[in-house]
Amino acid sequence: MPRVERIIPEDGAMHIMCRGNNKQTILSKYQDKSMYYCLLKKYKEENRVHILHYCLMNNHVHLIVKLNSQSLLSRFMKQVNLSYFFYYKNIYDYCGHMWQDRFKSNLIETDIYLLQCGKYIELNPVRAGLVASPEMYTFSSYNYYANGHIDTILSPNPLYIELSTCPEKRKKRFRNFVLDQKVVCHDAFANHLFIGNLDFISKMEGLYEVANAKKKKGRPKEKNPAVK
Repeated sequence: MPRVERIIPEDGAMHIMCRGNNKQTILSKYQDKSMYYCLLKKYKEENRVHILHYCLMNNHVHLIVKLNSQSLLSRFMKQVNLSYFFYYKNIYDYCGHMWQDRFKSNLIETDIYLLQCGKYIELNPVRAGLVASPEMYTFSSYNYYANGHIDTILSPNPLYIELSTCPEKRKKRFRNFVLDQKVVCHDAFANHLFIGNLDFISKMEGLYEVANAKKKKGRPKEKNPAVK
């Protein structure tokens, strides 16, 4: 079956996820995550990709990126993931596939949903039970927004800037926003191409001529002949 053509807007925001093959751990150590972080930093400028949020988990990576007409997203992800593969192969004498298929992606409405998606990925370590609060996790964008930490791979989320003209109030409002636990559900990321309100989704479906819901892999379930 041929691959479905990836939807990459000329001007928009996307949620990107890369997972280790068979969900295997590929970023277990500090030095592994640090290497992946450095690769994001190395290749983002030449590919004109702006990273708004990120979270580097043990077996997968989340990014939210802002694109324009000059952005080279596919090239960016290929450079980062291939470079990391060669690093991992040399360090751990690894053989075989590292990444599970192509990177997954969702197109995000650049409204409150853009901030909601950032919140979703920054709460990943908490949901996974790795830390008690997002500020305790080193490799995510949370402390950049919530506590003003310097993070050289990030461009600020424009919705974050609009939270307040006062930097301290802005950080406090972001902390409250993340910690209230109301967040875009996992199903939106796993099974949909577009994340936003109904008008945005309808517009994107018409523009790209594709339904929002992703088709589930595998054969459809057989109907029970005894059930009518």
